[in-house]
Amino acid sequence: MAKSRIPLSKAEEEARQLREKLELSTAEIGLPVRTTNCLEERGIFTVGDLLRATPEELLSIANFGEKTLEEVYRALEKIGFYRPGRAPANRKPR
Repeated sequence: MAKSRIPLSKAEEEARQLREKLELSTAEIGLPVRTTNCLEERGIFTVGDLLRATPEELLSIANFGEKTLEEVYRALEKIGFYRPGRAPANRKPR
């Protein structure tokens, strides 16, 4: 007998996709090497780590200024994580 694959519910699939995004390394989301190095020196290796850091914490990193913070925000937006008030009208913020 062939096994049939049990389809994941939409909620389970969305949860799986979210976990995968949170586990991406900072390098995998398209940040410049310099930015990734700055983040890693502070122990920020994944998207999940990055999302837990406050803007103030990020800005306190040496050589990490407003321009670099904007790079981070743009990279996060490309994978679906938006700042409050910045999500496109057809998307829910995460």
